[in-house]
Amino acid sequence: MPPRALSPSGLILVDKPAGPSSFAVVKRLRDRTGARAGHAGTLDPFATGLLLVLLGASTRLAQYLVGLDKRYLTEIDLRARTSTGDVEGDVVERHEAPGDVEARLEALRGEIELPVPAASAVKIEGERAYRLARRGVAVEMPLRRSTVHSLELLEYADGVATLDLRVSSGTYVRAIAEALGGHCLSLRRTEVGPFSVSDADESRLVPPVDALAFLPALVVDDDGARAIRQGRERVAERVRVLCRGELVAVNGTVLP
Repeated sequence: MPPRALSPSGLILVDKPAGPSSFAVVKRLRDRTGARAGHAGTLDPFATGLLLVLLGASTRLAQYLVGLDKRYLTEIDLRARTSTGDVEGDVVERHEAPGDVEARLEALRGEIELPVPAASAVKIEGERAYRLARRGVAVEMPLRRSTVHSLELLEYADGVATLDLRVSSGTYVRAIAEALGGHCLSLRRTEVGPFSVSDADESRLVPPVDALAFLPALVVDDDGARAIRQGRERVAERVRVLCRGELVAVNGTVLP
């Protein structure tokens, strides 16, 4: 099989529906365009919202996007815990809905350390945790430190809390639901860094230079670009180098 094409190259903002996996969305766009493709941060099949899909040569940019903060809307049923932390798992505990939701939320703002959900893709002794969970194998999940920048209670009715939260990369919203004594009924990613799900459009390819617009720009002329590509000049970290509107290098790495 010939290698996937390096073009078209760019970023597509996808509003993923509930049901398909992130890989299924990537595969659909890869088959449609013929280009290599990948995403910058997975969404569970039951989750909806913003998925960043990179095409062609821009797949190399994923490393600069995966670490961006993320924003979610979620409905959490505080009357029951499930085996997965969401609606796809089996109920493992039922209890009365708490009345002190705001106090519980306060304990989850700022830097937190929570166990990774058992139904995650984290590897435990070489095997994905979710595969162990499906077989009923009980394991002690590792703790993950993350930052909850904001956590707002939008509504609380009939034991279901609707939350709007912005978190650092790698934060599991299902772990937050578990810490609150509940499970996610719904989960929607509304933002990734500067990108919003309101701008999602699968027919629009965001050029590489715009995909990294959150990084400061250094504009060089043709001679400067040639010197960088030939290794005669080094590129500073945390900057994107532009020549004639095209991306030459980013974060010290020269791009093809």
